[in-house]
Amino acid sequence: MIRSVGLRNATILDIGAGIGVIDHELLDDVADHAVLVDASAPALDAARDEARRRGHLDRLEFVDGDFVAQAGAIDRAQVVTLDRVLCCYPDVAALVRMSASRARTLYGLVLPRDRSTIRLGLRLLNVWFRVRGLAYRSYAHSNEVVDSLVADAGLRVRMEAGTYFWRVVLYDRPATTT
Repeated sequence: MIRSVGLRNATILDIGAGIGVIDHELLDDVADHAVLVDASAPALDAARDEARRRGHLDRLEFVDGDFVAQAGAIDRAQVVTLDRVLCCYPDVAALVRMSASRARTLYGLVLPRDRSTIRLGLRLLNVWFRVRGLAYRSYAHSNEVVDSLVADAGLRVRMEAGTYFWRVVLYDRPATTT
């Protein structure tokens, strides 16, 4: 979806970047620079290794930690992405508000669809995590609330796709006339 917009020399802010798959792909033809934010130091280490292998290391910045806690120190970018991040974060309002405000042009999300079967499945998964003694929890935030928060940040849905479970949506910031 991002490629279809026709951006060139873009800057990327990838929140919950993991090993940087989105960034490495976009650095090949759409982007000049990317900032990867992830709370997992091992994931960022793997992203650095992949960046070295692909020759992208000089075009990447790595931020280790919770984006919401560090958002004030992170610059805006043309494109902000969160791929399967909202389902891992309890305070969806803070995460969406802060991340959407960083998007100058495009804002891409992959999040669970708002379906009763998905909400039930994630509740059962959370019971299993609790029984296993794991602190991790999954969340099925309301898609309507997410869309409203994104709209409040001045972005609108540009295109949407997905699967039964995942909703893939690209928002854009309308050009202002001056």
